[in-house]
Amino acid sequence: MSASLYEPLTLRGVTMRNRIGVSPMCEYSSVDGFANDWHVVHLGSRAVGGAGLVLTEATAVTADGRISPHDLGIYRDEHVEMLARIARFAIAQGAVPGMQLSHAGRKASTDAPWRGGKPLAPSEGGWRPVWAPSAIAFSDRSPVPDALDHDAIEGVIVAFRAAAVRALEAGFQVIELHAAHGYLLHEFLSPLGNHRTDEYGGPFENRVRLVLRVTEAVREVWPDHLPLIVRLSGTDWAPGGWDLEQSVALTRLLVPLGVDLIDCSSGGIVPGVKIPVGPGYQVHIAERIRREAGVATAAVGLITDPAQADAIVRSGEADMVFLARQLLRDPYWPLHAAKRLGVEASWPVQYQRAVD
Repeated sequence: MSASLYEPLTLRGVTMRNRIGVSPMCEYSSVDGFANDWHVVHLGSRAVGGAGLVLTEATAVTADGRISPHDLGIYRDEHVEMLARIARFAIAQGAVPGMQLSHAGRKASTDAPWRGGKPLAPSEGGWRPVWAPSAIAFSDRSPVPDALDHDAIEGVIVAFRAAAVRALEAGFQVIELHAAHGYLLHEFLSPLGNHRTDEYGGPFENRVRLVLRVTEAVREVWPDHLPLIVRLSGTDWAPGGWDLEQSVALTRLLVPLGVDLIDCSSGGIVPGVKIPVGPGYQVHIAERIRREAGVATAAVGLITDPAQADAIVRSGEADMVFLARQLLRDPYWPLHAAKRLGVEASWPVQYQRAVD
């Protein structure tokens, strides 16, 4: 019999109080990668709100791997101090703190979305070059990236490894590697972003090589008792792109390397793709990877209703649900949802007089 949404989930030596995760959500509120009071309150309030796992936004492993100049980073030792404050607070509230490690690849050096998200030139606070597997621009308004040579690829692997060491020092208990949404690791996976002819391009076993090497490097420094997650775009929703069959095949290679859960999203490699968006539209990705690769999965995407979330877990389609926009609208959704589902859930003692 499958678990329920509010049954604890244990991955390695870490137990989450329920199956609800705070999906990584970029806040575009940092200066030089530093977390600040905004991040403490944003992530801390979701921990107070009852989520089992609280993941940071995409946290850049290099300065030129940020999506924007305003992204959170973990490419300097000095970043650790404020990030540690976030991790400590989340743990104190009963949540597990996790960090998503990311490199934006050819989608780097853009403005915040509320300012249009356009690519930024160096004179506007952006930078050049931006990096990718191949010199293929993301869109007709994006800069043509520089293709990473072998030395630069080795540098990316070292940067992910160093970031994992800093995340551990900061007290995070879960790492998620971002290999989705058209960012660097996903760019290597997808034939739509990777036209290389060396050992990192062409057939499937070459295109997955960087993801596997990054996973190995991170697992080497990430303790055995702490879980490692990978976020995948299960499909590019585009002809000739990355697809669900390849996602299953990659997952089968990741599990022996020490990956404990696949966070199942989709899209992002090319603009203008028609995606059949609707409630739970990506759940089938989580279900298939879970069933065919034999690994825990998280479902994400327009999951808003408590009964819907509970049904996904109870049916065995996924082991967790990750929420984003719904938790922006209501940081206390896990506590409100528990009441809707008739499950016991404790509000913080500071708030109980208002909810009893």
